[in-house]
Amino acid sequence: MPLALLALTISAFAIGTTEFVIVVLVPTIADQLSVSLPSAGLLVSIYALGVAIGAPVLTALTGRMPRKQLLLGLMVLFTAGNLLAWQAPGYGTLVLARLLTGLAHGVFFSIGSTIATSLVPKEKAASAIAIMFGGLTVALVTGVPLGTFIGQHFGWRETFLAVSLLGVIALISSWILVPNNIPQRATATLREQLQVLTHPRLLMIYAITALGYGGVFTAFTFLAPMMQNLAGFTPSAVSWILLGYGVSVAIGNIWGGKLADKHGAVPALKIIFAALVVLLLVFQFTASLQYAALGTVLVMGIFAFGNVPGLQVYVVQKAELYTPSAVDVASGLNIAAFNVGIALGSIIGGQTVEHYGLAQTPWIGAVIVMLAFLLIGVSGRLDKTTKVALS
Repeated sequence: MPLALLALTISAFAIGTTEFVIVVLVPTIADQLSVSLPSAGLLVSIYALGVAIGAPVLTALTGRMPRKQLLLGLMVLFTAGNLLAWQAPGYGTLVLARLLTGLAHGVFFSIGSTIATSLVPKEKAASAIAIMFGGLTVALVTGVPLGTFIGQHFGWRETFLAVSLLGVIALISSWILVPNNIPQRATATLREQLQVLTHPRLLMIYAITALGYGGVFTAFTFLAPMMQNLAGFTPSAVSWILLGYGVSVAIGNIWGGKLADKHGAVPALKIIFAALVVLLLVFQFTASLQYAALGTVLVMGIFAFGNVPGLQVYVVQKAELYTPSAVDVASGLNIAAFNVGIALGSIIGGQTVEHYGLAQTPWIGAVIVMLAFLLIGVSGRLDKTTKVALS
């Protein structure tokens, strides 16, 4: 794998840290800025909104920019957004800072996927994407705990300063390691970009992404209180469990990429979605059994993010077939679909907890992932029909 992938992974690590660390900083920010917890919690949603807007819209608008130049510009924007959060005088400025960093996030993973696949042979495309997205999973394991430690001991502002430094490291790495001659795709016309939004095969993949990822987050959003209130672990033990979960996620992300390279995106996604359905249903029964719950969670982590490389390489493959001049836009919309899934999963999980209790979230998540499993089966059959028609 080329060294340029290391630069993309470092950038993904920085972005993943700022995305996830806000969750543990919400209570402190609410207290220090004298806003309510729901208002502070909106900082998570605002970021997701920035990603959802930035991924398709800004990717389309920046289609003519050289890829390396755009990549460097995104890391400048990311660093500036975190520096603004560090110096934010009040809540409104912090909202703006989160929106800016979300915009950078959306475009980065949109073009990052196509840059990563352009650096390697086609048979290693999913592994290349997995390595880049591995930065997100490493952020869960190391970046978030480190950011939490800084926030608890020095203040939440200093956490954003530390992430800004990560942004500078990512910027320098990209400047040195990413080649200047990254292939530039033909710029899509407005009509071609709209085709991405209306093509039924691509829309199906976006639905698979949102359901497959969102079903996991229906339970994952409330994993900490479940392990504490249902399984009976102490708060300190739950922190270690989440660390172990993050390690499982990192392993699963790389494994998922290799699986998609070896067997193809559709077979790999079928395996992963089927395993997630089974594990979520098992978790429904083991959530209140301490060590059984622990074992289930650690195994589930391997599959939870293992679908990311397969989903991303699948949408790129289909976009190259159906909308070849708007592949980056198609990739960006899939990044938006991931975030739609996170939002929907957390909302559905929240409603489930409010009306039926924590213990009911796993089976609800399993039903949602089952829908993704059924859809990927339909999509695979349509792929075979298309091949026959083309031949």
